[in-house]
Amino acid sequence: MDTSVATPKVTGRSFFNSDATQRILAFSALIVLFVFFSLASPNFLQVNNILGILLATAVNGILALGVTFVIITGGIDLSIGTVMTFASVMTGVFVTYWGLPVPIGIVAGILFGGLAGFINGTAIARMKIPPFIATLGMMYIAKGLSLVISNLKPIYFNATPEFRDIATGSILNLNSLVKDLAIPNAVLIMFGAAIVASIILSRTVLGRYTFALGSNEEATRLSGVTVTRWKTAVYTLCGLFAGLAGVVMAARLNSAQPSLGQGYELDAIAAVVIGGTSLSGGEGTIMGTIIGAFVMSVLVNGLRIMSVPQEWQTVVTGAIVILAVYLDIIRRRK
Repeated sequence: MDTSVATPKVTGRSFFNSDATQRILAFSALIVLFVFFSLASPNFLQVNNILGILLATAVNGILALGVTFVIITGGIDLSIGTVMTFASVMTGVFVTYWGLPVPIGIVAGILFGGLAGFINGTAIARMKIPPFIATLGMMYIAKGLSLVISNLKPIYFNATPEFRDIATGSILNLNSLVKDLAIPNAVLIMFGAAIVASIILSRTVLGRYTFALGSNEEATRLSGVTVTRWKTAVYTLCGLFAGLAGVVMAARLNSAQPSLGQGYELDAIAAVVIGGTSLSGGEGTIMGTIIGAFVMSVLVNGLRIMSVPQEWQTVVTGAIVILAVYLDIIRRRK
């Protein structure tokens, strides 16, 4: 039986029908924000602030990469924030409590993230639990396990100082161009993960079926594709990216903070939507997601530098997400 499924393409000449246009709009918004905050505050273009933006984008960007696949299928994952925390806690358990080598702890943390994603996928694809409910349940499970395993206390990596270099160290030092400019490893990890995600989405069977599931799941099933298997694979992949984000977050803080994580899923989903991925499924790009992650980081950082209260930062972020979704609705109508 032929199990190939052609990736649906949006046709037509409408301005809003172009995926490239969506990326251009997001990138234009990023440039506008960057110029505005640069003019509004002399502190915005400071090297330390730019590095702070890059570090903040790294974690959110890696999370957003995984949830991009899920949203393209027409699903949602509300658990990625606490799964990230769970993965960081498990990394701390293996490295600090058990004294295992750092590479083993890193792999274990990522795999535990993948396990949570696999459970999500199984619940959604085989048990037919709605994605919102299944991942909401996992959000609370991962949060509770993180608190129980850590005994409500942060797990520090002081015995393994090289662990922190995973995020804040730098193998790309640009001091010869700009003083004190060294690109954090976390940013390089994010871009490396983005390249891998882009290859998976555009060059593999999993990527092709991801688009097919979001475009028309029933037609995909009737064509002979084992929908449950591939949907489970998508959520597992999302969990693996959440696990990687957990390792990077732990390295950035030099500790696993069991109470951290909830709320990160909303920032990641916002980045994906701003980047042009449709919440209705069937459309999305990795490049757009990375641009969306930078838009979120620049926006939050700029508002903070301008001393905008935290509550108003949240209001502005929510308004931008609503605008991005509305533009997607208009584009689909066209």
